[in-house]
Amino acid sequence: MKQHDWYLNGTILFLVAASLIILSSINAEIFWQQLVWVLISLTLIAVFSLIDWRPLVNHKWVIVSIYLAAILLLLITFFFAPTIRGTRSWLVFGGVQLQTSELAKLALIILFAYFFAKRHIGIARLSVLFKSFLYFVIPFGFVLIQPDLGSALIIFSIWLGFLLVSGIRWRHIIVGCLIFAVIGIWGWQNVLKDYQRDRISAFLNPDTATLGINYGVIQSKIAVGSAGFFGKGYGQGTQVQLGFLPEASTDFILSAFIEEWGLLGGILVIGAFVLLLLRIARVGFRSNNNFGRLVALGTVIMFLAQFIINTGSALGFLPVIGVTFPFLSYGGSSIIANSILVGIIQSIASRSTFLR
Repeated sequence: MKQHDWYLNGTILFLVAASLIILSSINAEIFWQQLVWVLISLTLIAVFSLIDWRPLVNHKWVIVSIYLAAILLLLITFFFAPTIRGTRSWLVFGGVQLQTSELAKLALIILFAYFFAKRHIGIARLSVLFKSFLYFVIPFGFVLIQPDLGSALIIFSIWLGFLLVSGIRWRHIIVGCLIFAVIGIWGWQNVLKDYQRDRISAFLNPDTATLGINYGVIQSKIAVGSAGFFGKGYGQGTQVQLGFLPEASTDFILSAFIEEWGLLGGILVIGAFVLLLLRIARVGFRSNNNFGRLVALGTVIMFLAQFIINTGSALGFLPVIGVTFPFLSYGGSSIIANSILVGIIQSIASRSTFLR
């Protein structure tokens, strides 16, 4: 434990503390639920940091088993998950809901770290790109038909990020963009639900549907704009407390936090998150093996994509598609998966001969 990156631990503790503070202001019940998930997550960070993940590079079956287990969970979700909030994304066990797409993101990062660590020199080969595409498209497809556009985009970001950091050639990127443009046009017509198309259309026309699709974004802007530098105070945010701000515990949690804790609170939260990314990247760059380096960089890619989409949608720069803010938004599956990744990264940090 003494070899842990304690700056990394500190940023996580700050973010979950900020999360619990605003959740306790929003709703006492979800505060207690999230507190349980936080305690479990901190335990998982400690447990997974004790495991030496370096030998996994020599045991392909372990990596493949993790990936196949995630695909199996997505398959079970497809057939047996109940419809919750218009999607079939959660397996329900009593009072516990498991969002299987979060575990798929975790499994994909581990698989791609193994895959590209072995093949980073031959990344330009079409066979390597095609294999990586197959690994990506299976969970992407299952998540997209749930339908969970937000998680599908994060899975796409993970794959694209790994390609970029592994040295893919620009002509392959251009060809890939053209292919996904065609897929996107087809998906718009045949995969996306009406409400998802409405969200994107409303984003492109922000002055329309002020009481409909754009209502949440407008209330989010009001919450941020009325906060001032020090905020309105704990439990005093009008948009939050009077219920004007929808999904205040998830999609718009940063706006809810800023309304009560001001621009200063928002700067501290975003600053802590940026430091979190920098510390994870530092572990990756100083790791003495490609697997550890790529796990860290893959985690940075996922966290950064989630942050950009969550904050961008809350401020009206991007469509609202339901992506969490890592360690800040309410949700057990998200914080569990994120904490397992951090535990693996702490294991890499403590075993890297070049860390210090």
